[in-house]
Amino acid sequence: MTRRLPAALVAAVLLGGLLSGLLTGCGSDSQAPGDAKVEVDTPQLRQIKQAAGIEDCQPGTADGGLPEVTLPCLGGGPDVDLATLKGPMIVNLWQSYCAPCRKEMPALQEFYEKHGDAVPVLGIDTADMQPQAALEFAKKVGVTYPLLADPGGDLSGQKPFPRIQGYPYLAIIDADGDLAYQQLGGVGSYDELLDLVDAHLGTDL
Repeated sequence: MTRRLPAALVAAVLLGGLLSGLLTGCGSDSQAPGDAKVEVDTPQLRQIKQAAGIEDCQPGTADGGLPEVTLPCLGGGPDVDLATLKGPMIVNLWQSYCAPCRKEMPALQEFYEKHGDAVPVLGIDTADMQPQAALEFAKKVGVTYPLLADPGGDLSGQKPFPRIQGYPYLAIIDADGDLAYQQLGGVGSYDELLDLVDAHLGTDL
């Protein structure tokens, strides 16, 4: 015989989960790292990426401080081993259904357009099982910097990245490929991002 939970208890549990997600940004799903079987390179996804003007991912050749995790390029392109990337650069972890990500990404795009030659921007669609929604999201926001896909959330907890409980997550990587700064919850403006980069990379952009 199935016992039903009291309606008040069910409502309290649902409300608690909602409040937790709001307080930490956009919460990650329960997908275990490495378990995701999501196709992020299909003809349809390539068309969306091309129409959005999103640049191809660029594998590195260095030996930096990022984790040895190889991720596919969202919407087609070369895979990238993060351990081969060195800075200075900005790494942004985001999700397609994340409202704070939508607010932050225009600031990242403006920074990329003005200073991407000096400090590149790399977006990683993380713990997100909907690659088409992610690309359409990026297209709507106007993102053109390279985007990787991490549908299984493999980066979370891989040093130097912490176990991430909400999105967006911003990391500023120094010239040696090490983590110089990290922030959860998103930046509010281009000016705020510029100040963070100058402060933690010692630049004057």
